[in-house]
Amino acid sequence: MLTPEQLIASQKASVETLFGLTAKAFEGVEKLVELNMTASKAALAEAAGTSQALLSVKDAQELLALQASLFQPLAEKSAAYSRHLYDIASGTGAEFTKAIEAQATDMQKKVLSVVDNAAKNAPAGSETAVAVFKSAIAAGNNALESVQKAVKQATEVAEANFNAVANQAVTATKATTARAKR
Repeated sequence: MLTPEQLIASQKASVETLFGLTAKAFEGVEKLVELNMTASKAALAEAAGTSQALLSVKDAQELLALQASLFQPLAEKSAAYSRHLYDIASGTGAEFTKAIEAQATDMQKKVLSVVDNAAKNAPAGSETAVAVFKSAIAAGNNALESVQKAVKQATEVAEANFNAVANQAVTATKATTARAKR
């Protein structure tokens, strides 16, 4: 059985983890606000420059050239913004995952300790029941590890796909802009 000291220590660790995760969530929000403020300032500055350029256009050919020259940087900036946004989200998610995995590992150790202690104090003839219980816990742990590995693999695939799509969009925009300039 767990002692009162162990229960208090467990509760204290849970509260510390909760506050740590809350701090990580706020850090993610701060990064997101900073990214949006930077993007907004840049967009305002670019809008002013674009407005000045549009006011100085003299004919349709010049307007098309200006439009083509603005399209590629816009696509690149959009892709960069999306990458930053993804990095913030995945970084914050990774912190949460790491904390949850640590808690799960700690809980697994505690449960195994309780089971081992119960097995030592079990009455004669209950060895089979204890073995079945230990086997069930081991199967649960294996299932949890498999899920964690699958989530990591899915995250890696999603990140690779995101980067590929972003790179393709920028490449396509460059090609379109190059054709429009001709």
